[in-house]
Amino acid sequence: MRPGQRNLITDIAGLRVGNADDAALKSGVTVLTADVPFTCSVAVMGGAPGTRETDLLAPDKTVPGVDALVLSGGSAFGLAAADGVMAGLRAAGRGFAVGPVRVPLAPAAILFDLLNGGDKGWSENPYPALGRAAYDAVAENFGLGSTGAGSGAQTAMHKGGLGSASLVLADGSTVGALVAVNPLGSVTTPSGRHFWAAPFEIGDEFGGLGPDPTPGLQDLPASRKSAAMAAQGNTTIAIVATDATLDKAGCQRLAVASHDGMARAIVPSHTPFDGDLVFAVSTGARAASDPGALGHATSVCLSRAIARAVWEATPAPGDLLPTVRTELQL
Repeated sequence: MRPGQRNLITDIAGLRVGNADDAALKSGVTVLTADVPFTCSVAVMGGAPGTRETDLLAPDKTVPGVDALVLSGGSAFGLAAADGVMAGLRAAGRGFAVGPVRVPLAPAAILFDLLNGGDKGWSENPYPALGRAAYDAVAENFGLGSTGAGSGAQTAMHKGGLGSASLVLADGSTVGALVAVNPLGSVTTPSGRHFWAAPFEIGDEFGGLGPDPTPGLQDLPASRKSAAMAAQGNTTIAIVATDATLDKAGCQRLAVASHDGMARAIVPSHTPFDGDLVFAVSTGARAASDPGALGHATSVCLSRAIARAVWEATPAPGDLLPTVRTELQL
């Protein structure tokens, strides 16, 4: 396996991603869409999820595909980002046909970044406008780190962020991951100098720091994030995708398998205070691939994307936590 040309989820032909954020708010929105509806399902393994229209993604539900997926900060306020995305889709004539009416479908998931030091004293919910701006910005190339839904994200020890990665399989299928990283747990080992995802790194995509050389089980350090704000301010939300043909049941299994990548890159993950969620997407552009190989590849992509999110984070005034690069003086 090797990364795609961009090492982004948009290495899957037809997918595009847009980011919008507000530096004063320390929050933002990320949107994934395509020119035509795509098959999608979801798996939630965290204890505190915040979602919109995820029920329709179950394999037994009628809707065959969706028009976009929305990742947002802002906790429950951020679910309104889907309103702005729907407005953009409607203006483009997109949506599920119900007689003469078209209803755009844009399931959403949120993370909690309300206590991250940003100005949250708004008089009007800013997330619908951020959602529309993210939709209007969709492209094959997009930023990572402190941008979009990851702009105000934090891990236990460092700033979080937005990450992405891709892989091309031996049969030519492509898989990718897109993730906003804001967990209760840590993305770095107890030393703070190595990523849990290091065994899956390709080249130096998140610094080439290598695996932690300390043998055996190590105690986790006290969480800086919990000390700075609250244990409840968490959640990692992700999208994995492939061009291999999958139905909704196949996408659901892919989402479940991809959670392995989250658990390998964040310790601990899937806690009662995280809303950890993975959407899985199939564009159906290629013949079906080995589902076991797809699940392994997307889990590896997700681990790499999580580490890239934290590695690419940049410092900003008012941050409660340092970036990895700042702390390592890199």
